[in-house]
Amino acid sequence: MRRLLLAGAGHAHLALLAALCEEPLRGLRITLVSPHARQIYSGMLPGVIAGNYRRDEAEIDVAGLAERAHVELHAGAIARFDAERRSVVLDDGSEIPYDLASFNVGSRVDTSLSGAGYATPVKPFEALLQRLQGGVFRRIAIAGGGAGGAELAMALRVHGAAVTLYSERAMAPAQLAERVERVLRGMGVDFRPGMAVSAIEPGPLVVAGASRQEFDIVLLATGAAPLPWLKSSGLARDARGFVQVGGTLQSTSHPEVFASGDCASLSGGELPKSGVYAVRQGEALAQTFRNLAQGQAPIEYQPQRRALLLMSCGRRYAIAQWGSRTAQGGWVWRWKNRIDRAWIRRLAGEKRGEQK
Repeated sequence: MRRLLLAGAGHAHLALLAALCEEPLRGLRITLVSPHARQIYSGMLPGVIAGNYRRDEAEIDVAGLAERAHVELHAGAIARFDAERRSVVLDDGSEIPYDLASFNVGSRVDTSLSGAGYATPVKPFEALLQRLQGGVFRRIAIAGGGAGGAELAMALRVHGAAVTLYSERAMAPAQLAERVERVLRGMGVDFRPGMAVSAIEPGPLVVAGASRQEFDIVLLATGAAPLPWLKSSGLARDARGFVQVGGTLQSTSHPEVFASGDCASLSGGELPKSGVYAVRQGEALAQTFRNLAQGQAPIEYQPQRRALLLMSCGRRYAIAQWGSRTAQGGWVWRWKNRIDRAWIRRLAGEKRGEQK
């Protein structure tokens, strides 16, 4: 029986596992490698920080999901990957061979900024929460003013911290950027658009142009960077180091390897690194692996033309963006809350309408 290795439990593999729970896959022996048996759902992380959710409400039971999908879970993080040998080596030294592999390992925060070691990256989320809960931080800086950085700024502001958000470039589209800036300033966040952090020094002290300001903690919400072990993997990668894949989500250099989500770069059209796109990729992978188990060809992944963005804004308020249309209010938060809870319930194996 051929061995399928699923590396990582990102949105794509979670969607794949959920599909396998509904219809088991025969003909492949499947192993999932993931660092955590339980992990925080990124879409609800700001809500946990703001106090809208308990941590357990926003956690995904990866081990339980894998068990229901008839997939063996191997807890651990990848240390090395060798595409030629078709094997991965984990941080505990164990080696897992495969015939087919699928990577949905996400990305890390870009730490190329001078003095990044004096800051706390926002990923992994479990480490971020532990850091925030381990001290009292009254003056908080966030380097990186994308949607993720803005959500964190508003969530932290709920607890009364003085939050400064440095943003190198504006969000797109302009309608979204205008709404986000109004809400940030309305909440008292010191928002500094067009002001990139150039360095972080001991203190920690943020250097941004001629400005130098000291904080209790600096959070790095800068752009995505590939995981270090991909560099020596032997897989074809794009200019930034992410795995290059074609329309079937197969590696352009090793067709037995698939990649999805943040760690992948789609040839012919780069997609936003968003969980909404990754979920669709996971659904495509589910059909592809069913086909491969029956000796048929993989299917083409068809990305949606646009994706819904829902940004939480502290206490039960949110902003929505769909193409050039935007909206905001408590009703948007309730909409986002229903979607997020439905996703958690699906991964927990609960039927529609069930509550824990």
